[in-house]
Amino acid sequence: MITIKNIGFGLIALLSLSSCSNEEEITPFRGKVKFETIAVSSKLAGRIEKIYVEEGQEVKKGDTLAQLDIPEIYAKMIQAEGAVTAAQGQLNMAHNGATTEQLMQIDGQLESARAQLDFAQESYNRLNNMYKDSLVTRQQLDEVKMKLNMAKAQVSAIEAKRHEAKNGARSEQIEQAKGQLDRARGAKEEVLTASNEVFLLAPADMSIETVSLEEGELLTPGYSLFNGYKKSSLYFRFTINESNIYDFKEGKELVMVNPYTEEAIEGKILAIKQLAHYADITSTAPLYDLSESVYELKVVPTSDISELQFYTNATILLKK
Repeated sequence: MITIKNIGFGLIALLSLSSCSNEEEITPFRGKVKFETIAVSSKLAGRIEKIYVEEGQEVKKGDTLAQLDIPEIYAKMIQAEGAVTAAQGQLNMAHNGATTEQLMQIDGQLESARAQLDFAQESYNRLNNMYKDSLVTRQQLDEVKMKLNMAKAQVSAIEAKRHEAKNGARSEQIEQAKGQLDRARGAKEEVLTASNEVFLLAPADMSIETVSLEEGELLTPGYSLFNGYKKSSLYFRFTINESNIYDFKEGKELVMVNPYTEEAIEGKILAIKQLAHYADITSTAPLYDLSESVYELKVVPTSDISELQFYTNATILLKK
């Protein structure tokens, strides 16, 4: 019986030594596989007309993810095009002067104003003679004289208008017309830029993780319709306690291992930063006093990992 117990204790001790021998190559620091996250949203509100991708699908940069229905854009485009046409017409008129039809219209107005002036002049002459003979009052003469002055002013205004139309607009008016045209073109460009928001495009090569809404639902500005991971942004995140952080520094080369496939990955520390909250710790089994300060190691791979497969938040271990 004693011999059997001794043999049993010996086997346990042997297994323990063997286990310790295997763990000597692995540090207690466990981390997570991470990818940079990407959120795709719209600047404008619109109803989702079509979604072209599904959760878990991988897309390339520039691929169309969804199409929105934004009817206001089309209405604003019509308004902008009308404003450009009107402003261009004003500028052409300023450069070319009035047309023959416009000059004929002004001449008609001038002829009518001169006829009124002749009538006012005759009326004034007649009442002036009557006033001299004391047949009308001074007030009646002043009223006719006022109408005469108004007729003269009207003729002068129309003559100035005809002169301006015949000789072309002033330089200030041309500059004003140019400004109106530039403003109209700017408004059109703004609408054209907004029209690009009808299609939501992938900003980078990415994996679609979540699709927040369904077709027919309303997408508000800034709300993330798609969330995913940038496939080319793989890194490893380790949380290190205060008493061990001095063993690491930025640029240090490390070797990591996948505990399930036993694949080794070489990398280097890109950044070290303190974590302010315990909730930020990603270690699967913190082997230190939780009252210590905690730091994050961001490690990027330096070896070729194109043939390896990684999953977000999978465990990764550090070798000594």
